[in-house]
Order: sequence, then structure tokens, then C-alpha cells
Amino acid sequence: MRLLRSPFPRRWLPALLLLAAPPLWSQASDPAPETWSLHGQATAITQGHGGFTSPYQGPHSLSPAREAATSFTTTLMAGWRPWQGAELYLDAEGAAGKGVSSVLGLAGAPNGETYRVGNPEFRAAVARVWLRQTFDLGGEPTKVEPDAHQLGGARGARRLVLHAGKLSVMDVFDANTYAHDPRSQFLNWTLMGHGAWDYPADTRGYTWGGAAELIWDAWALRLGRFAEPLEANQLEMDHGLARAHGDVVEVEHDHDLGGQPGVVRVMAFHNTTRMGDYRESLALRPTAPDVTATRRYGRDKRGWGLNLEQALTANLGAFARWSWSDGRAETWAFTEVDRSASAGLALKGGGWGRPLDRVGVAFVQNGLSPDHQAYLAAGGLGFLLGDGRLICSPERILETTYAAALGRFLTASLDVQRIASPGYNRDRGPVRLVAVRLHAQF
Repeated sequence: MRLLRSPFPRRWLPALLLLAAPPLWSQASDPAPETWSLHGQATAITQGHGGFTSPYQGPHSLSPAREAATSFTTTLMAGWRPWQGAELYLDAEGAAGKGVSSVLGLAGAPNGETYRVGNPEFRAAVARVWLRQTFDLGGEPTKVEPDAHQLGGARGARRLVLHAGKLSVMDVFDANTYAHDPRSQFLNWTLMGHGAWDYPADTRGYTWGGAAELIWDAWALRLGRFAEPLEANQLEMDHGLARAHGDVVEVEHDHDLGGQPGVVRVMAFHNTTRMGDYRESLALRPTAPDVTATRRYGRDKRGWGLNLEQALTANLGAFARWSWSDGRAETWAFTEVDRSASAGLALKGGGWGRPLDRVGVAFVQNGLSPDHQAYLAAGGLGFLLGDGRLICSPERILETTYAAALGRFLTASLDVQRIASPGYNRDRGPVRLVAVRLHAQF
């Protein structure tokens, strides 16, 4: 199968090489708390697939013809400590390119660096402007390593942390050591976080809002409220938080199992905004339903998620997630998934003398609510899916990835995904996608 005929655009290579060089302005190692930081990243991904079985297509189908697409993002991340316990972060982010089939036809979209509203031309914007305030409540102090969105220093094991501003909800909730970042880990959207969590965000993944965390030794409690997009999966946000918002609560517990660290996280969410209703749209037009015709404020979506991670050895870790939503109201912000289960393994390369290399394998199964399934089967369109009809089957994804470190600041990855029943349609596929990723950071 011939794939990935399109190389990375040459005009993007200077940015990758610049970020791969050691920064001259980085702060020297010092036990004192960092007062400022500057980090950056650039990620280029070329992904493609060969032809696959497709007896029919709709306006939102993954194309059955061979295709390839390239995406590029670059981010400059500045941090500053204006007063004790405070951290202010400002990210400028640029993006270009698009995903295969314009990110249509798959519930588990295969490239977490692409958006549905893609643009081949480079566009820059403020991604984050975010204040984090920490109140130390005591407990055993621990060292905080300098990193992006994390000023180096120390913090107590008991603390209250407040967040406010523009950020990604996943900066605070649904973290996972092994499956969370498509720039360095798995690429599929439904491995970045809970697939069935229609988390509040614009089409680039950011929103406005606030959250609070209470960390008490091995336990953590998190609460947050965030703005929803004004239209489904679009950039403009609805700032009327009283009428449109996404609420989330998460409880976390850290533990040791056989001398290895692990984490259990349980979360619940409630979204309310101007969503349409699948069942009502079918009642209005049984043969050609349009969920947008039933939109009104006051619609609700509720769900939950379970997130597990466990180190098995010094080099090997495992993870799993389960998530569910009621799936009555239309998908509004993330992807068309109402039930999702995933599990995988991540291995460091220390066993073969390459400790900075990473290998991962993961499996995902995504599903639909009965109302959502009936809507798509009758020919309805979501913002990602719509084959015109549907012989429904769970969408199953197997992803394997190898990330090879090319020095301290540059990584090259090969990623392969096999997706059965793309867009939940048993009549179509399977499809195999291959990606090459270059990621530079400092």
C-alpha cells in the first residue's frame, strides 16, 4: 500500500530546526523558584491512507480514495510568577494544514493536531492566557520540575489551586501520563482523553472559564465551569455562562501497587447550551432529519468517565479509560462519541539502550447512543459524520506508535492506525492510516 507521498512542506522545516536547537535564553538550574520561563514547540504530521471498501458515501464520509494531508502547529509558551503562589501563562500558537478528508467520516479522528475547521494557510492566535494561584496548606513539600505551563520550585502535598482565563479544559482535567498529548504520544482523538466527554472548547480546543483543585496528600478534588461555543464546533464562544456552560467534577486518588505508582480518576460532566435533539429532529422529518432545526437553549448532556494509569515497571506503564454520555442532544464541541472504552501500554526504550524513545500500543472502541444511531441511520448529518445511511457497528481503533529521540529536543515518530467500521458503518472499511510526525521542543 503506497501512502504518505506528500513530504513535510519545506517552509516549515526552519521552525522545527530552530526549536530543536538548545535555547540560549533558558534559565540556569537553580533551587530557587523560577520567576519566568519560555518554552516552545513545533509539530509537523503527514498522515495518509490507501483505498478501502466503500459501497456508498455521504457528504460527511471519509474518502475511500487514497489521500494524504499534512498539519503543522507551533507554540511559544511564556510563564511568569507575578507574586507568591501565582503563575501567569501566555501562549501564542500558529497552525496550518488540515486532516485527511477535512477531518470528516471518523468519530475517532486520527490526528489530534488537526481541527474540523482547518486552513492550509498559516494562522496565529492567542491559545492560552491563564492565571493559576496556589495556596499552600502544608504537607510534605515536593519538587516541581520546570516545564511548559509549570514553573520550577516546590509545593506542599496539601494545597488549593485556582485557575482562571483562557485554557484547555484538559490542562486541568482528565490527565493521563501515557495517553494525553498527540504531539508526543498517541495521535487519535479518542486516546487524548475521554471520547464520550463532549468537553467545552472552540474548534481548536480552548475555552474560557475557571476551575478549583483541592489536593490533599494522595487525594484531589477538582471542579470547573467553562464556556461553550456559540455554534457547534466553531471558534466563536458563547460568553453567557448562565445559559451555556460545561461543568465538570473530578476525584483523583494516587496509590502504589507493587511498589509502582498509579492513579485513579473519576469524573462527571454536565453541559447545557443551544443544542438540538436527535429524537425531536427525527419526529419532525423522519426521512431527512436535521438536528440543527431543533436547537434551543436549555438542552442538557450528562455523562461520566473513569481514567486509570499504572506503572508496571520502571519502563512500562498501562492505562485505560471508560466514558459514557446520554447522547440525546447533539454533539456540540468535541466528537461524535457517546460511549468509549480504551486501553493500552507505553514502553520506554531503556531496555534497548534508548531511554528517550517511546513505544505505544492502544485499542479504542467507540459507540453511539440509540437516538444518535437512529438519526445517522435516517440520513442525518452531524458535524463530523454522515454517510447518508448506516449499518451500525462500533468503531474500533488499533493504534501503534514509535517515537525515536533525535537528541534532546527533536523526536521523529511513526504511527499506524487500523480503524474498523469507520464512522460506525459496518459497510465501510477497514481503513489503515500511516503517519510520520516530527516534534521539536525546548
